[in-house]
Amino acid sequence: MGSDSKSSSTTGKAIVIMGVSGAGKSTIGEMLARVLSCDFLDADDFHPQANKEKMHHGIPLTDEDRNPWLERLRDVLRERITNGTTVILGCSALQKGYREILRFADPNYESESYTSLVKFILLDVQAEVLVARLKERAAQGKHFMPASLLQSQLDLLAIDDSEGILKVDATLSPQAIVNYILNTLQQLYN
Repeated sequence: MGSDSKSSSTTGKAIVIMGVSGAGKSTIGEMLARVLSCDFLDADDFHPQANKEKMHHGIPLTDEDRNPWLERLRDVLRERITNGTTVILGCSALQKGYREILRFADPNYESESYTSLVKFILLDVQAEVLVARLKERAAQGKHFMPASLLQSQLDLLAIDDSEGILKVDATLSPQAIVNYILNTLQQLYN
């Protein structure tokens, strides 16, 4: 996807692997980044400690908590795009407004046009599967967000068909998901 793509070699791309906690954003994002020979960024690493503590204690984040975090992510993506690199970001990006902030990482993006160098791929999975995954992660001490916050994330998740977000069945094997994304990437950027 880097310099061998049809677009200018000075124009990078950002692929956001999105979904609720437990959907597999980090697993899929890391695998995809390895195949594309680019960096993977986990949006959770950019949360301030106060946000992590709120989530750890089962307190849902507000837009006031999220907006500075999303703006920081946008700025990081913009730097990558303007430097001509491709980057994969694992980020919940649950609401249209949150995704809109990230789309502005593309310096040429026009509000609500949905034509951006930032593309979104939703890892779509049923609540029962997510609960099982989150409980397993919690038992292993692998994540700061408890399963109790899953419903608040599911309630927030809103996708508008006009956004052109690719939806992938996240109950498939990780390799099958990555293969599907790779086979679809060219369409996303045309």
